[in-house]
Amino acid sequence: MRRAKFPVTVHLFFFKDDQILLLRRFNTGYRDGEYSVPAGHLDGGETVVAAAAREAEEEIGVRLDAEHIVFAGVMHRREGDERVDFFVRVQKWEGEPFNAEPDKCDGLRWAEVNSLPQNTIPYVRKAIKDHLNNVVFTEFGWEE
Repeated sequence: MRRAKFPVTVHLFFFKDDQILLLRRFNTGYRDGEYSVPAGHLDGGETVVAAAAREAEEEIGVRLDAEHIVFAGVMHRREGDERVDFFVRVQKWEGEPFNAEPDKCDGLRWAEVNSLPQNTIPYVRKAIKDHLNNVVFTEFGWEE
């Protein structure tokens, strides 16, 4: 029997009224030109909450306190390789979001949560919908 070994990521949901913060991927080699939420891989020896705070500062220049990061959901996903994605909701942040990684992102916008851009990455779209419907666990990409 082989043990699972795969990337673990954290995705951040920033809401303002009925809008969610999206960034458009650029020059990364993965789904460039499509919208996602701020996200990134966990470093070894790093908690999900610590990774969320680090990614928020690296990608959109805002500071987060751990007590304002709450669990939103988890997804076991297969898209080429196998992954586990954590989703967190940010209740409060310090600073105004801006594109802090223009070499990896060519657009930052607030989008109506019920009318996401057509080019939103499918698993991200599903995770947002699941969160709005109080679904905390889902699997994605396992259909053959």
